[in-house]
Amino acid sequence: MPMLDDRGRPRRDELPSPVARSDAKARRTFAKAHDAAAAEYGEGERAHRVAYAALKHTYEKVGDHWERKARAGPSDAQAEGGVGTDAATAGGVDANASKAHLLDLARRLEVSGRSRMTKAELVEAIRRANDRATARARAGS
Repeated sequence: MPMLDDRGRPRRDELPSPVARSDAKARRTFAKAHDAAAAEYGEGERAHRVAYAALKHTYEKVGDHWERKARAGPSDAQAEGGVGTDAATAGGVDANASKAHLLDLARRLEVSGRSRMTKAELVEAIRRANDRATARARAGS
């Protein structure tokens, strides 16, 4: 089923919950990319991967939703490598952002020990904090 309605608006009930909690542009980006990929490859995991790749180019996951990045571009080694790469994904965290930006996100997400972390450790800690925030939001608390 298409994620866009007949007026070109995303159907919130069709979107993954962190995308549904994001701004209108993020919802449209995900839905348009998903629908285009579903038309090309069929419904399923591949269409979702394409939609997330499109979203991660201009957005990053912060807690239980997606926020616009300061600068568009690939968010991690997986996004940089494109199709066929075996690089790990950062789960929506902009691993290519500055350490200062990552420290700010870690502060907002109340990651403890952040001041002593390396950039790679910050990315992983933010990814885990995002996963916890999404789980809490889905549980309704």
